[in-house]
Amino acid sequence: MCGIAGMVGPRARHADVLDRLLPALAHRGPDDEGRYQDDYAALGQRRLSIIDLAGGHQPLFNADKTLFLVANGEIYNYRELRKDLEARGHRFLTHSDCESILHLYQEYGEDCLSHLRGMFAFALWDTRKRVLFAARDHLGQKPLFYAQHGGAFFFASEIKALLAAEPSLRELDLTALDQYFALRVIAAPRSMFRGVRKLPPGHALSVGLDATPRIWRYWSNAYRPKITGSDDELTDALEAEILTALRLHLASDVPVGAFLSGGLDSSLIVALLMRHCVAPGFPTFTLSVPHAGYDEAPYARQIAQLLGTDHHEGQLQLNLAQSLPALVWHLDEPSDALALCMYELAQFTRRSVKVVIGGDGGDETFGGYDRYYGYSLAATYARVPRGLRTGLIGPLLNLLPAGRWYKSMSHQLRWLQRMSLLEGGARYAQSLSYFYFDTATRASLFSPASLEALRNFDPENCIKEPFERLAGGSALDRMLYADAEVRLADHPVMITDRMTMAHGLEARSPFMDHKLAEFAARLPDDAKVRGKTLRFLQRRLADRYLPRSLMDRPKQGFAVGMPYLLRDEYRRLYGGILPRSQLVADGILRAEPMRRLVDEHLAGRADHGNRLWLLLNAEVWYRMQIQGLSLPDLTTQLAA
Repeated sequence: MCGIAGMVGPRARHADVLDRLLPALAHRGPDDEGRYQDDYAALGQRRLSIIDLAGGHQPLFNADKTLFLVANGEIYNYRELRKDLEARGHRFLTHSDCESILHLYQEYGEDCLSHLRGMFAFALWDTRKRVLFAARDHLGQKPLFYAQHGGAFFFASEIKALLAAEPSLRELDLTALDQYFALRVIAAPRSMFRGVRKLPPGHALSVGLDATPRIWRYWSNAYRPKITGSDDELTDALEAEILTALRLHLASDVPVGAFLSGGLDSSLIVALLMRHCVAPGFPTFTLSVPHAGYDEAPYARQIAQLLGTDHHEGQLQLNLAQSLPALVWHLDEPSDALALCMYELAQFTRRSVKVVIGGDGGDETFGGYDRYYGYSLAATYARVPRGLRTGLIGPLLNLLPAGRWYKSMSHQLRWLQRMSLLEGGARYAQSLSYFYFDTATRASLFSPASLEALRNFDPENCIKEPFERLAGGSALDRMLYADAEVRLADHPVMITDRMTMAHGLEARSPFMDHKLAEFAARLPDDAKVRGKTLRFLQRRLADRYLPRSLMDRPKQGFAVGMPYLLRDEYRRLYGGILPRSQLVADGILRAEPMRRLVDEHLAGRADHGNRLWLLLNAEVWYRMQIQGLSLPDLTTQLAA
């Protein structure tokens, strides 16, 4: 795990190119730094040493030094690849897992990607062709950003490195802000900066001296044909697939642990590890939240005791004014409440281990969100005559109290009403935007000038397009596909990567192994969602290892209650920051709608917790990244 950066272009020989890029990534790789430069390219890496501690220094190179590689991540099948490549005559110079990429490229060219199993973002400079070849792993666990500027092509693991190299890139992409308000994500290839782009998951690029990248998709999941079998047969097959992924994910020359929240994903992973893969006393980590209604630590404690782990439990420190600027700095984009929890958990975990296994991807792989069956409920409700729904039922629902919790019954009924009026990808996209800023609320929030600039942009299209693209797929397949294409990489996985790497901790997610994802995609719909039972097959597997009493409880989510748990601190920040919004001062947003949201929320007339969180984070991001307020100054400003 590490941070990588570099450039292709006429200034590659300039020493200060890497001097500006690499320090911004030091937190990702505190153990080592490596560089390569010639007349046409500069490559750099900050290393977090995990495999081949002594010999894995990067950039890696081939025997005749015509290929140079910087890579971020882990290639889990590297032993198998090395054995095959050595049989073909390749001579390895290190024991690094990433060296296999070099030899695969020599053997197969760009098709080397079809042989890799792991999480990765890499850049390979071919000195003979004078071409940079770069790629991002199948499901986007590792990030790669790029920019074209001044006739050169720049790339980096985090945007802050690109900004350090070219400060002129600090320019807001208004469409990204619109998408963030609508969906809480900024979907690739867009970023919050107009001139910075994300390489999408499952994509590769090549770029020569003209600095213009050629980008293509090298992998996409397939949801047909479906696997057949009894529930027991499918459960056995799922268990085998997960165990294969788990064993691969344990490859390490440094200590490994696991997150254990007490939820289904992490509990199942730890149970399988303890039964099949590791010795008693394997370390697990959780944080306790100081509020009984949101705290999953007691469940994690019970599971750890049951399974015999060496369990470490910390206490979440809730100081948003102190933490929020640091979160935004590490994320490079507006934050999410999940980031606060993950930042603290990663810091706590890093005191004991350097690698941690987590449960990212479980919801999107096995069908874990309420909206997956809610979509079908909306389709059923839509059979009620539209005139009755719009003329009678809708007005009656509007009389219900708004509720002080976004999962309240009144919100759920209003959600169902609105979704019943839509179809296809539009229904699914708005099932997400309902709890944030829908079309009408965004239209009132943006200034007239912003609305004119956004006139031809549809922020929900990033969800609609993959939903509709999956030809022949069921509604559930299409929702899972859209989530895996967009939300997974650009929300929970993005947060996990930045918050763990902020502390030099490598996070691994077996449920995002692309071979496991391919298997899960082809499971029948009712193996994932059966009636109102989410993750049906995954729960059947968990029943083999864990008491139903611990697993059969409502999904809480690590950070779902933060806007409510921290209501007093939020109240102070809303009142202190949003009335003096710089987004308003610069003519991007309007003051009156923002003031109304704050007043209604603080008076208890409506639940705008999620919306105000987005506004607060966008404001902090704008002051830091666009207006240039330093991290210490912004922290002081929020604490004042």
